[in-house]
Amino acid sequence: MYQRIATGLTARATSIGEQQALNERDYAQSLFNNAPRTDINSLRAIGLQIAAPVTGTGRESDGGQHDRIVIMRSVDNTFPPLGIISTESGDERLIPASLRAAVQKDPTHAQLQIGTAPVNGKMIPAVIVGARIVIPNAGNYDFYLVSPMTAETQMLGIVRTSFLLGGLALTLLLAGIAYLVTRMVVSPVRDAAHVSERLTAGALNERMQVSGEDDLARLATSFNAMADSLQRQIRQLEDLSKLQQRFTSDVSHELRTPLTTIRMASDMIHASRSDFTAPVARSAELLSRELDRFETLLTDLLEISRFDAGAATASHEPGDLRDIVERVVDGCESLAAAQGVRLRVHARRPAVAPMDARRIERIVRNLVTNAIEHAEHKPVDITVAANPTAVAVAVRDYGVGLREGDAEQVFNRFWRADPARARTIGGTGLGLSISLEDARLHDGWLQAWGEPGNGACFRLTLPVRAGQPIVRSPVTLAPDDSSIGIAMPRGNSLTMGTPAAGGPVGHSDPGGERWRSAR
Repeated sequence: MYQRIATGLTARATSIGEQQALNERDYAQSLFNNAPRTDINSLRAIGLQIAAPVTGTGRESDGGQHDRIVIMRSVDNTFPPLGIISTESGDERLIPASLRAAVQKDPTHAQLQIGTAPVNGKMIPAVIVGARIVIPNAGNYDFYLVSPMTAETQMLGIVRTSFLLGGLALTLLLAGIAYLVTRMVVSPVRDAAHVSERLTAGALNERMQVSGEDDLARLATSFNAMADSLQRQIRQLEDLSKLQQRFTSDVSHELRTPLTTIRMASDMIHASRSDFTAPVARSAELLSRELDRFETLLTDLLEISRFDAGAATASHEPGDLRDIVERVVDGCESLAAAQGVRLRVHARRPAVAPMDARRIERIVRNLVTNAIEHAEHKPVDITVAANPTAVAVAVRDYGVGLREGDAEQVFNRFWRADPARARTIGGTGLGLSISLEDARLHDGWLQAWGEPGNGACFRLTLPVRAGQPIVRSPVTLAPDDSSIGIAMPRGNSLTMGTPAAGGPVGHSDPGGERWRSAR
């Protein structure tokens, strides 16, 4: 629209300028033709009269107060020159050379071109019209009228300002409408996201507000229906879980009473087994051993039920992992000797951290007894170390190891690496599961590595200060006799917890000191 207005104003100014130039030319031609004297000075005086600024004429009423007249000698004129006649000095520079050439080429018609002219110190577009006049006794001269488009420029400026203000107002209006429409669309989506976050956090009673009957209202209704369904299912699962936990706990407690009676009777039979025949004496020994295992299983089931119910707690007191390892090794010496396994402890520096000594000792005992059972008469290395953020103990055997995928299952309840393999040490299948829960109570890691025929390694890592994250474990998880010296070159491992990238494996004892055998 702005371009069309500008084109229309230019066409109007061109038409008016051309007509005005022809009138001025005819007026000038008549003055020269009727001149009483035709000498050079008289003719120049008439020319200056024609080019002088005119007031009180039609040119002024049409905005011609800024018009410029330039009379220049034609190229083919052989008469004595009158000189350049112009309204203001230097106006001849406003005449384009191309326009002068057009007038020279076709002197019988007026020639027109758009140029520029100074008005009040500013260069504005102007209509420049050239035509030929004949001055008596002076020959052919080119008559030029320069008409600045002052009014058109002012009008176009007003239009431009109006368009800019109108465009700005329209932009603001559209922005406001877009903002309102966006809020109408985005606000329900944001509400849905907020409600989803609240549901994720456990606030199952959160619901979206439903207003209207549009698509967003239908979305909110469907979302609320989905939340209701999820809440019902989650509550059903919670109730079922509570029933299972209560059943496990109640059964474990109820079994203790008959188990105590059976234990008393078994102890009496076991004490008198020398009076029985060999088969009956063997049965008494088997009965006593299985009762021991049954009691251990009940204890483990009670512990698991406490973990499931979220009732397990740990008292954190500063303790040294070396002392716990020492006690565990002392208690397992006879078992290791019976299995033909030598326990080697590598503990050179203090490894002090806040811990529940009873739970940590239970973890270490589980790891050591499992290593003894699967060591196949080979040594078991127990390594204790510390760094600025963690303390750790690793139990490494060189027995059957773990097959691919076993490390991902080893902490599951009642899982066995080889179901066909006969146990030499009575176990319940819950030891590693309980150990994992005990490690989590301490914000620690319990990790496993192994490969077939090369043994397995279990590592417990604890933070040296409560609430401080573990950066890396001070003990290597993979075998320290690996050919390339880093963890997991060929075997399989499972990392429980959230260790830092590169932290759990591949790091030797701090300070680079070689471990020595303390036993």
